[in-house]
Amino acid sequence: MAIQSSTANNNQRRFEYRRGGIQRSLSSRVIALSIYLFLAVISLIVFGQTIRYDFVNFDDDLYVYNTPAIQSGVTIKGIAVAFISQHARNWHPLTTLSHMLDCQLYGLNAGGHHATNIILHTIAVLLLFQVLRQMTGAVWKSTIVAALFAVHPLHVESVAWISERKDVLSAVFFLLMLGAYGRYARAPSITRYLAVVVLFAAGLMSKPMLVSAPIVLLLLDYWPLRRFEQPSLTTGKKKIAQCNNQRDIIRRLLLEKIPLLVLSAGACIVTFILQKRASGAIPPLPLLWRVQNAFASYAIYAWKTLWPTDLAVFYPHPNDTLAIWEVILAIGFLLATTAAAVVYRRGRPYLFTGWLWYLVMLFPVIGIVQVGEQGHADRYTYLPHIGLFLLAVWLAADVTAVHQSRSRFAVAAAVAIAIIAVLAWLAFIQTSYWRNSETLWTHALTVTTDNDVAHNNLGYLRVDRDELDKAISHFESAARIRSGKTDSHYDVGSAFVQMNLADALARKGRSDEAMVHYEEALRLQPYYADAYYNRGNVLFAKGRIDEAIADWEKALELQPNDADSHTGLGNALLRKGSLREAIAHYETALALAPEDPHSRNNIAWVLATAPDASIRNGARAVGFAQEAVQLSGGREPRFLRTLAAACAESGQFSEAVAVARQAAAIATMQGKTDVANRLEKDLVLYRGRLPLRENSLGN
Repeated sequence: MAIQSSTANNNQRRFEYRRGGIQRSLSSRVIALSIYLFLAVISLIVFGQTIRYDFVNFDDDLYVYNTPAIQSGVTIKGIAVAFISQHARNWHPLTTLSHMLDCQLYGLNAGGHHATNIILHTIAVLLLFQVLRQMTGAVWKSTIVAALFAVHPLHVESVAWISERKDVLSAVFFLLMLGAYGRYARAPSITRYLAVVVLFAAGLMSKPMLVSAPIVLLLLDYWPLRRFEQPSLTTGKKKIAQCNNQRDIIRRLLLEKIPLLVLSAGACIVTFILQKRASGAIPPLPLLWRVQNAFASYAIYAWKTLWPTDLAVFYPHPNDTLAIWEVILAIGFLLATTAAAVVYRRGRPYLFTGWLWYLVMLFPVIGIVQVGEQGHADRYTYLPHIGLFLLAVWLAADVTAVHQSRSRFAVAAAVAIAIIAVLAWLAFIQTSYWRNSETLWTHALTVTTDNDVAHNNLGYLRVDRDELDKAISHFESAARIRSGKTDSHYDVGSAFVQMNLADALARKGRSDEAMVHYEEALRLQPYYADAYYNRGNVLFAKGRIDEAIADWEKALELQPNDADSHTGLGNALLRKGSLREAIAHYETALALAPEDPHSRNNIAWVLATAPDASIRNGARAVGFAQEAVQLSGGREPRFLRTLAAACAESGQFSEAVAVARQAAAIATMQGKTDVANRLEKDLVLYRGRLPLRENSLGN
C-alpha cells in the first residue's frame, strides 16, 4: 500500500507540473499577444490620422503622382524598369515596386499610400519586439524599446511622408534579417545563412542605407548573442589554447560577414554612380564643412532623442557657421560616450552594442558623403535609434535593479509609461503637420531660420493656387537667402529658385523682370534645359519667335527627348508658316509623350485649318482631335474648338456647330472670354458651311 501511495503521489506531482507548465506557457502567450496589441494600437493612434492626408510637394511627385511609370501600376514593363533603372536618383527596386502596387490598388488616393506606410511601420515595430525578446529573453525591456521605436517623434518623417516608403520597407526586411540571423546563430546551417543573405539583399533593394548592417550583426554577436565568448580555462596550456580558439572564433565571425559586406559594397558603388550621373547632380561641400557638420549632427540626433521639439521636414546646412566650440563639444561627447561604452563593455555589454549600433548605422547618412542640401534629417534616425533605445532601456533597468523593491519597480514602470505617453503625444502633434504641403512648410518656417527650401515649396503651392503675388514673395525670400550661399554646391538649387521666380513673374505679366531671373538661372547653370525652355515660352509670348526657337533648340540639345520643347518648336514654326516642319515636331512630341493631349491637338489644328490644301486632312484631324478631347476629359474648350474645326474640314458642319457651342459654353463658364469670342466667330463660318483657315495655332 505504501508503494502504491508513493506512485500515486509521484503521478500527481507530474500532473501538477505539466499543468503548471501549460498554464505558464498559456500565460506567456497571452502576455505576448497583449504586448503585440499594445504596440499596434499606439502605432495606429499616432499615425492613423495620415490616411486623411494629402501628398506633399516634396519628392512625392518624383516617387508617385507625377511619374507615369509608377502611376501605371504593376506591369511587366514596370517591373523591368524598377530593376534596371534609377528612380528619384536612387536604385531601390523593391521600394519602386511598392509604390507601383499602391497605385495599382489605390490610384492617386493619397490615403491608401499613407496606409501602406502605417502598416509597414507597425510590422517593423512588432518585429523589433519579437527579435529583441528572442535574442535577450527580456520581455518587458524589449516591449519598451519597441514602444519607443513606435512613437518617437523623430520617426514621424519616415512614416508620415509617402516618399519615405524606403525607410519603413527597409526596416521590415532589416528586422526580418535580424530574426533570421538570431535563428542562424542558435543553430547554424546553410539554409538559415542564405535566408539572412536574401533578406539583407531585399533590405538594400529597399534602401541602400542598410550597408552598415553587417557590422550591426557583429555587434549583436558580442551582445546579446555572446558568440565571441567561450568557456574560461585556468591552466597555462589551456589558456594558450583558449587564445587560439578566441582568434578562430573572431576569424569565423568575420568570415561569415564577407558575403554581406560584398553586397554592401555593391550597393555603395551603385548608389554613388547614380548620384554622380543623375541630371542636376550637385558638387560636394568643402570637406571641412562636412566633417564639422557630421560631428555636430551625431550630437544633435542624440539631443533630439531626449528632447524632440522644433522638428522640421528640412534643416538648412550650417555650412561654415558652426562655432569651433560647438564642434569640439560634439567631438568630446562622442569620444567620452564611446570610451565609456568600451570601458564598461564587460559588465554592461549593451552599452557597447547600443552605442556603436547608433554610430555605425548613422554613418552612411551623417553627411561625410553629402547628398542633398540638408544639414541633418529626422528620417535618418529611424533604424539607428534602436541602438540608443537598447542602451537607455537596459541601463535604466540595471540602475533600478540595484535597489530591488516593488515600489521602485512600480515607479520605474510608471516613468516608462509616462515617457512613452509624452513621446506619443508629441509624435501625434508632429504628424498633424504632414496633413498637406501648406501646414508642413509653414511649420518648417516657424521652427527654423533662413529656410529657403520651405519658401520655395510654399511658392510652388501659391503658384498652383494662382496666388502669384504670394508666390513671388516666397520665391524672392528663397532667392535672397540663397544669395548668401556662394559655394558651387548651391548653384543648382539657386538656379532652380531663380527659374521659379522668373516663371511666377512671367505668369504675372512682368516678363521683363522674369528675363533677368532667367539670365541669372542660366549664369548659375549654363546647361539648364528647363530654364531655356521656360525662357523660350516667354520670348514666344512676346513675339520674339527666332529667339524662342534658339532657346528651344538649346533645350533639345541638352534634353533631346523633351516632348515640350518639340511642341514649342512646332508652335514657333507654325507661327513662321513652316507647317510641315511644325507637324514633324508635333509628331515627335506625340511619340515621346503619348498621354499628352497637346501634341494631338496641335497636329489636328494644323491638319484642319492649314491654308495649304496639300497639308489639310480632315479625317486625320478629327481622329487626333477626338483623342485630345478624350485625354483631357472633355473640359478643355481649346481642344473642343480644334475638334469643331476638324469636323468642319471634313464637311460635318452640323457636328462642328454643336461642338463649337459646347466649347463656347465651357469657355464662358471657365472665364476664358478670349476663347469664347473666337468660338463665336467660328460659329458664323460653320453656320455658313465654311471651314476655318489659319496660319498659326490660334486656338
